[in-house]
Amino acid sequence: MIISGKELALKLKQEMAGEVKTFPAKYGRVPHLVVILVGEDAGSISYVKGKAKASEEVGIKNTTIRKPETISEEELLQIIADLNADDTVDGILVQLPLPRHINEDRVIEAIDKSKDVDGFHPGNVAALWQKQPCVLPCTPKGIIKMLRTAGVEIEGKNAVVVGRSNIVGLPVAKLLLDANATVTITHSRTKDLGEVTRRAEILVVAIGRPKFVTPDMVSDGTVVIDVGVNRDPETGKLCGDVDFAGIEPKASIITPVPGGVGPMTICCLMENTIECFLRKMEK
Repeated sequence: MIISGKELALKLKQEMAGEVKTFPAKYGRVPHLVVILVGEDAGSISYVKGKAKASEEVGIKNTTIRKPETISEEELLQIIADLNADDTVDGILVQLPLPRHINEDRVIEAIDKSKDVDGFHPGNVAALWQKQPCVLPCTPKGIIKMLRTAGVEIEGKNAVVVGRSNIVGLPVAKLLLDANATVTITHSRTKDLGEVTRRAEILVVAIGRPKFVTPDMVSDGTVVIDVGVNRDPETGKLCGDVDFAGIEPKASIITPVPGGVGPMTICCLMENTIECFLRKMEK
């Protein structure tokens, strides 16, 4: 089975759109997401356009603030401070990566935890590990939704996560643990990585290296979730972190690139924006 994140995201966005239509009568307005884009990176511009399109589909107000790559860290932090203080703004997202002269950690920490729709703020990260209410990071949240929709039984399964970033690897490992899987966290330099991945019943790969996981590293019947978005060095086309053509015949379930995890990440961003809005309105 190939899991279409695009199809699932479409269904969930339609459900959210129906809910958002009721908000003006209940609360006087709809949720408002502000995205800050620094520079002219083609990938970042594409992602931001995708977020604006999804906002329109759901009925969320979307504002994109574009700034040149030369913006100072101080000016960017001031923009965030102004948005934090604006009661009409419910979600704030700074598109990563940022120029090298800007400290990304400082920028993420500057966003009000209650408006951190990416789920990257240290307060939200800490709350996730402490099993406290928080904003869940979009990609890990989307992965769990995809697994559950596909009917994958997570409890008791042996899950292997290749990648240890704070954005995907570590939080998805935590969500799998919370679903009662047995989780092993690895990375590209793990010794005898293939021996570890072959034991996986659920394999999540998020390291940003094209076709890094080869068919010999995956056992028959494995559920494979490919988070990577790369350019194939041979063809120049988009590809994932796993060799899809080689692994698809062996996997029981696999996500494609593009059209797999990516659409669900944006879908969960919409969901997080609505959640942040409702927490504020229903206090």
